[in-house]
Amino acid sequence: MESAEVRDLDPREPLSRLRRELGTGPGGLSSREAARRLAVYGPNEVRRRRHRSLLDELLGQLVHPLALLLWTAGALAYAAGTAVLAAAVIAVVVLNAVFALLQERQAERAVETLARYLPQHTRVTRDDQEVSIEARGVVPGDLVLLGEGDRVPADLRLIDGTLEVDMSMLTGESMPVARTADPSREGAPLLSEPNLVFSGTTCVAGEATAVAFATGDHTELGRIAVLSQRTVRERSPLETQVRRVAWLIALAAVGMGAVFLLAGVASGMSTVAALTFAIGLLVANVPEGLLPTITLALAVGVRALARDGAVVKRLSAVETLGSTAVICTDKTGTLTRNRMRLEAAWTPHGTVDRSCPHPAGFERLAAATTECTTVARTPDGLAGDPTEIALVEGADWLGHPADLDGRDKRRRALFRFDPLLRLMSVATDHVVYVKGAPEAVLARVPDCDREHVMAEVAVLAGRGLRVLAVAARTTGRAPERREDAERDLRLIGLVGLDDPPRPEVAGAVERCHRAGLRVHIVTGDNGITAAEVAREVGVGHPRLCVVAEAEHVHDHELDELLTRDQEIVFARSSPETKLRIADALCGQGQIVAMTGDGVNDAPALHRADIGVAMGRSGTDVAREAATMVLTDDNFATIVTAVESGRRVYDNVRKFILYIFAHTTPEVVPFLIFALSGGAVPLPLTVLQILAIDLGTETLPALALGREPAEPGIMNRPPRRRQEGVITAAMLVRAWVFLGLISATLVMVVFFLILWRSGWYPGAPTGPGTALNHAYVQATTATFAGIVMCQVGTAFAARTEHASLRGIGLFTNPLLLWGIAFELAFTALVVYVPPLQRVFGTAMLPLDVVALITLFPFVVWGSDEFRRWLVRRSAAARDRVRPMNGSTEE
Repeated sequence: MESAEVRDLDPREPLSRLRRELGTGPGGLSSREAARRLAVYGPNEVRRRRHRSLLDELLGQLVHPLALLLWTAGALAYAAGTAVLAAAVIAVVVLNAVFALLQERQAERAVETLARYLPQHTRVTRDDQEVSIEARGVVPGDLVLLGEGDRVPADLRLIDGTLEVDMSMLTGESMPVARTADPSREGAPLLSEPNLVFSGTTCVAGEATAVAFATGDHTELGRIAVLSQRTVRERSPLETQVRRVAWLIALAAVGMGAVFLLAGVASGMSTVAALTFAIGLLVANVPEGLLPTITLALAVGVRALARDGAVVKRLSAVETLGSTAVICTDKTGTLTRNRMRLEAAWTPHGTVDRSCPHPAGFERLAAATTECTTVARTPDGLAGDPTEIALVEGADWLGHPADLDGRDKRRRALFRFDPLLRLMSVATDHVVYVKGAPEAVLARVPDCDREHVMAEVAVLAGRGLRVLAVAARTTGRAPERREDAERDLRLIGLVGLDDPPRPEVAGAVERCHRAGLRVHIVTGDNGITAAEVAREVGVGHPRLCVVAEAEHVHDHELDELLTRDQEIVFARSSPETKLRIADALCGQGQIVAMTGDGVNDAPALHRADIGVAMGRSGTDVAREAATMVLTDDNFATIVTAVESGRRVYDNVRKFILYIFAHTTPEVVPFLIFALSGGAVPLPLTVLQILAIDLGTETLPALALGREPAEPGIMNRPPRRRQEGVITAAMLVRAWVFLGLISATLVMVVFFLILWRSGWYPGAPTGPGTALNHAYVQATTATFAGIVMCQVGTAFAARTEHASLRGIGLFTNPLLLWGIAFELAFTALVVYVPPLQRVFGTAMLPLDVVALITLFPFVVWGSDEFRRWLVRRSAAARDRVRPMNGSTEE
């Protein structure tokens, strides 16, 4: 079969002819033939939209709003006749654009590589065996097996079975449509054919086998290029906040520069000097690398989370994770191991548990439970729902080993588990078997001592077992409708399945409580069972509330429950209950993470701030709707992700603080120059500012984005939804505290060098004057002093609350390398003659070098002392608070 033949195939022709043309036998393709076709037709992927060219992206960086301000500064410098300064400013714009482009590309690659953590898989028949492969490996002629929640991997023709398919991404119609293996309809449009399903659509119900007739670009999805319509990466709220603040700072710099330009000219300053001042003020205030640095920090956080088992699909979600206040979690598989074992059984004749190795009299119960399953036997063992696998494996213990081949031959009708009905049923020629929640099954058993049976249910559930009821009825023939099957039943018995909690969950729940997070359990299981699991893992802080029938709770009752100081088990919940809970919590302003794995969980996952889908047990629909996918289905991973979100957010604040703290010592020299009317020469040149902003500041700022979590990060309450990344307290610490200390230190060393050389206000310091060398040394000392203050600020910025000793001096090696680079770069600028001529520097006397070497310790030590006072004050308040409480009582 050649490639051209695939395009010429008519999928509506008789099935026998289509299979013959595709070369598909009853056992599917051979592995060798599938590999050959994969080489011929290529991977089953729709060609992605081309990225913008490197040149286009570079041009986009060159006309970035903050870059435009620097272009303006370069134009002003050229107009003032200082061509060297203009060239330097333009070089900074270009270099910064290249650097930002490289960072954006790295961030983009970080997100794109996450695809390998979540390869879409599909089931196919090859070599007469069912195997699971990546969807990109499907080839024309493959026999594909589809079930509820699966994404259709290619364009397929149904061979047998029935499906309900969500075609909305192709047709725009929101209602699912039925697809069967019936013959084609004469004259029907391709998308309306009753026996065809198409790549990218989703199975919402049913089960079927189909043959692939088109893959990759040859599918309907490929032809209409739906995937190419994706929008560009949306800006995160964090980036929006920072961009807004950066604009405010830049506009303030423009305003200040214009005011001082006019004031300088009015006071008799030369136009060139006034323009030089305005340019310096503008350059000193523009946070050139702030936005790409934030993007990179978020991308690094996403990659770290993926390594921990939490695949975050949007950069913006990292910051949201850090402010999560409520986690609504499933029980089975998330809190528990999802490794079910049949632990106990009950019939009207008695109860048995695993302590009895060979129970008698339970054969009928074992036969009924295994008939009402869809477990399949594969070369690797049993495959299917963990609950049903436990029932099949437990049948051996109850004395009636499962006959899966005979079960499939006897079956005439299958009604899959319905989360609303909480039932599943199958029909043979003469018997209907039903299993499900005891309340739902007993409601369909007319002759039964309900109170006695429910008392037995309570006993089993009190042991933490998941309890199912099993019933049956005899029929003349297999019913065609569900409502006809699940009525007038006779109870056979109860089974209790044990699913022990994951060992790491209790510690994770404790971390949640320390961090001020509330954990609610939303489960379809019995309330007694769920409450026992909740107690085992520590959910119930400060007290546990159990809602036995969550579906029946009215909205106003739900709002009241969720505002109380308690954790809740919502038992017998449906997917609609999850959506109502997410709505209620979001309406109260809470940041909520909601877990889910089924098709019907998608609305709740969409509604929650962080939708969390299961990577192993979840459906494709749930993974598509979720913001984050757990590759290990583990609750503890959610808590790890919350901690990582907090760490990333804290690190963004750290390097913003670091960058902002240097604005003050860069601006103060120009203010002194302007306010003195030129009597004090410029303590810092514009080129030296550019050397600081581009040469010495960047690497330590990036390293702060990799800072490990600060001690106690999970011992503080969640961040409020409305709290911005940049706060008044941060600006005070950056500009007023750290900034003023640094500005004072560098101005002291500047004036010290001038005064001991005989300088007085107004004395000439220009080229050719007696004081010129002392002036160049003084500006060099200002430049080197700011760099040394940067080192102290970097260590101070590493922690917001704890001491440096508490986090460890060497726990961020990248920062140490960044500081080593900036010190080496500074030494080159100060001591290498060619760079001296470019940046206007001179060698510093040893006593000046010794003096500025103390600057990092002064800056860091001052902030260390401030943080010690803050911790001491907080501890005193904590001691007073319980004393006041006891006095009032």
